[in-house]
Amino acid sequence: MKYRILFIVLMNLLITKVYNQENKAPLKVGVIGLTHTHVHWIFGSEPRGDIKIVGIVEPNTELAKRYAEQHKFSMKLVYTSIEEMLNKAKPEAVTAFGTIYEHLEVVEAAAPRGIHVMVEKPLAVNMEHAKKMKELAKKHNIHLLTNYETTWYPTTHKAYDLVKKENAIGSIRKIMVHDGHKGPKKIGVNEEFLEWLTDPVQNGGGAEVDFGCYGVNMLTWFMNGKLPNSVTAVSQQLQPENNPKVNDESIIILQYDNTVAVIQGSWNWPIGRKDMEIYGLRGVLYVDNRHDLRVRISEGYDGYDEEVMKLEERAAPFDDPFALFAAVVRNEVQLENYDLNALDNNMIVVEILDAAKKSAEQNKTIYFKK
Repeated sequence: MKYRILFIVLMNLLITKVYNQENKAPLKVGVIGLTHTHVHWIFGSEPRGDIKIVGIVEPNTELAKRYAEQHKFSMKLVYTSIEEMLNKAKPEAVTAFGTIYEHLEVVEAAAPRGIHVMVEKPLAVNMEHAKKMKELAKKHNIHLLTNYETTWYPTTHKAYDLVKKENAIGSIRKIMVHDGHKGPKKIGVNEEFLEWLTDPVQNGGGAEVDFGCYGVNMLTWFMNGKLPNSVTAVSQQLQPENNPKVNDESIIILQYDNTVAVIQGSWNWPIGRKDMEIYGLRGVLYVDNRHDLRVRISEGYDGYDEEVMKLEERAAPFDDPFALFAAVVRNEVQLENYDLNALDNNMIVVEILDAAKKSAEQNKTIYFKK
């Protein structure tokens, strides 16, 4: 009898848990801006049920109509100003899909109301903006997250575990990160996105910002939030006809005590890529893409034993930016220090990017004060 009672109790607890999960109200989210085409991501994510889009800010009515037709939302959701949307839609959180320069404006509007914010990478156009955003987030006790595509790659996290938790290849000596594509115009981004993505003020720079930030974000995570000793960068404009205002080629070298990192963010790759190589004392990891990872352990001079991995997607909510955003806001997940999404990591990202731009402009190495 007692086992039957225990079984019934456990089943009731399980049913209650499933019921609560299935009936948990989604996080009410406002989408601010539609000019960043990563915004398709949030519309694709909404059907999961973690979030509900309650308002959209986009003054460009024609652009809003195009998205409304594609994603089947009502134009009644669309507002022309942030203040109007916040007042009428009353979101719990907002996501920023406008220019990088506009991220500060979003935080200035949302933070005093206690509304949490997620921005697309990078956090800010420069440290001046980043510091103001951090102050507002801390003062008003809101979460301020930054979203990168590579954060959701299962290979990114497997590589971290292999290196940091399992010591699979020995101490890190070199990391090489490659990100980018043929260039915004060549890959056919829409006019509204192209206009600001190739603007040094609205984007904060060119390829060194757009794609260099990925590598800096991951390096900061791997190095436990430690600043490099120095930053040396080279940037160049190889497509003046397509990117007349910004550089489209970038190499950023970060020097740590026992590790060197080479980050290549480019709008000149003939084939789009987001991959990474991590070299340790005993071997190397090749993070080829979202799902494919290779581990090579050294044997002799140039021999190696290789393990090839094909990884599945991570478990919810760690497989989707907006599911995780909802979980963080609801205190179901607490981000670790220098997590890829976390504010402390992304403050360092902006600091390093500022130093990289300065290094390239002045043709010299920039040293950080310890």
